[in-house]
Parts: sequence; C-alpha cells; structure tokens
Amino acid sequence: MGELRPLGDDLTDASRALAQALRELFEGMDVSVRRYAARHQRDPGTFSRYLNGTRLPPWQVITDLFTDLAEHRGAAVTTDAIEFVRGLYGSAVDAGSSPKHAVEILEQQLADADWASRRSSVRGDVLGDALLDRTHRIADLEVRLSQLEADRIAERKRADQLATAHPDVSGLLQERNALQLDVKRLSAELREAQALRVAAEDRCDLLERQLDAVEKSTVSLPAAMSQDMPKILVVDDQPSNLLAMTAVLASLDQELVTVSSGREALKALLDHEDFAVIIMDVQMPEMDGYETCAHIKRRPRNRDVPIIFLTAMGVDSEHSARGYAAGAVDYISKPFDPWALRAKVAVFTSIYLERRAQQ
Repeated sequence: MGELRPLGDDLTDASRALAQALRELFEGMDVSVRRYAARHQRDPGTFSRYLNGTRLPPWQVITDLFTDLAEHRGAAVTTDAIEFVRGLYGSAVDAGSSPKHAVEILEQQLADADWASRRSSVRGDVLGDALLDRTHRIADLEVRLSQLEADRIAERKRADQLATAHPDVSGLLQERNALQLDVKRLSAELREAQALRVAAEDRCDLLERQLDAVEKSTVSLPAAMSQDMPKILVVDDQPSNLLAMTAVLASLDQELVTVSSGREALKALLDHEDFAVIIMDVQMPEMDGYETCAHIKRRPRNRDVPIIFLTAMGVDSEHSARGYAAGAVDYISKPFDPWALRAKVAVFTSIYLERRAQQ
C-alpha cells in the first residue's frame, strides 16, 4: 500500500482529470500512501482509491492535501490552483451523480440529525430529573421555613430561645436561594434541549421525505399538483452557479427567479408571493447569506418561506448551527449533488402545495 495504484479502468474524463490532479498534489509531498493515510487516521485502501479515480473523495480530503503540500513546501498553494481543482471536483461530482450518490449524502445527514435528536432527548431526561430533585428540595425547605416562621409568630416571647435553638435558619435560606437559582438554570437548559430535539426530529422527517424522493428515481411532483406551481428563488453572486442550478432544477417545471445579491433577493420577495423555497448562497459581498436570511425572517410576509443554504464552506456543526440560528431549514454543500438538490426542492414544494390545499 506504499505505492500509487494505476488509474482505474473505465473512468469518466472528469474523474480521470480529478484523479491526475490529486496524484500530482500527493506526489509533491514525497510520502507513501500508507504513511499519509496514517497521518490523517484514514484507511489506506480507501485513500488509494481516491488517488486512482475509482472513488470520489470528500472535499475535506482535498483541502487536507492542499494544507499538507503547503506545509511541505513552506509556501501556500495559490488560489488559482485551488479553484482549478475545485472545478475538476465539481465536474467529477456532476459526472458521477446518481440516485445512489444522493442517497449516501442524505443518509449521512439523516444520521447526524438522528444523533442530535437522541442526544437532546437524553439531555432532556437528565435535566428533567435534576429539575424535579431541586423542586422537591425547595418544597421541603419551604415547609421547614414556614414551620419556623409559625413558631416565631406563636411564641414571640421565646424568640431569643428559638433563635438559639435554630441557628441554621440563615443556612437554610441560603441553601433555598441557591437551589432556586439552580431551578432557573436547569429550566432554561431543559427548554433548550427540548427545542433542539424538536428541531432534530423535524429535520429527520424532512430528510426521510427527501430520501423517498431520490429512491423513487424521480423528484418530479405528482401530476395532480402540476398546475399553478409555486416559484423557486435562487440567490448567488456567481453567474456560473446560477446557470448550473437553473439547469439542474429545470426538470421540476417550476418558474425560477434568479438574483445575484441579498438586496435583490429582498426585492424579489416583495414582487412575488408564491415562493415554495429559497436557495441561498452563503458567501456573497455586501450582504452575505446569513444576514439576508435574518432580514427575510424579520418580515411577517416571508418568514415562513423555507431557506436552503448552499455553501462552499462545508456543513460541519459550526456552520450548520450558524445557518439554523439565522433561520435556514436545510443546507447542502458545494459542489452540490444534482439529485440531492432536486430532492430537497421537490419536497419543500410538496409541503407548500399541501399547506395551500389545506387553506
């Protein structure tokens, strides 16, 4: 496993071009496959398949290659080189896109959401038990304090003896006050855990609907819903990205409204009312996706329109948490998988039509 395997047979042109570029990056570090895989705690067989083109690597594997090569050379990799490889990667993703690939993406997101739900549920149980314990202890202290106060009122003449007989009154008061603070803190944490669990459960339901759409090998809507279809708003400052998303979503037979900035998106929402979903780029000049999303959610007219963040920054917990805090309901990373994107848009469109039918 120390040497590079030959390029795989029957590779597409896009996969072959990406594999050759990755091999050039790797060979520039003068290290064996097994040693490099061990450095990042990866399986050497899987990493070798990334380099011979028979398996498409996650984008994080490629960014690690850039970082390690820069460290080895003592100089940063140029922006042009990174963008060149990003273009090859996007072409390879498009060429290798399939329902199976989209299912893998959505199943991973479903696993993440399920884990968040289970963690929040366990956290909620622990907080609930702690809250119940503090509540019972406060009730007990209140009874004891009330009894002491009753004794004081009934036996004023013996107040001095009572104070001597019960020197722990101030200690009981301090303990009760501390427990009341604990109750406030635990109550807030419990509400937060419950909200996280509800959000995670909603995301699980959403991802399961998206998986159903992909596994049926079609993301088109039922014929009965084909009339009077809602629109889709696409926001991205790169014309090439707008063209790519237009091509991918054309099969849904819905009108696409494309804009290149956050301000244009806000204007489009004033001009149109029937948007089923908004696809929002995160990195945009002047007003980024997070700020634009926050503006939309402050408008009563648009606050219920679901927003999907489309980001090249990855979908780790930090970025996804910031996206959810801004008001987004879903996300997908660039280069995006066409099947996964169509499935997400089709499901949100179905939800929009179901709600409209109930009105």
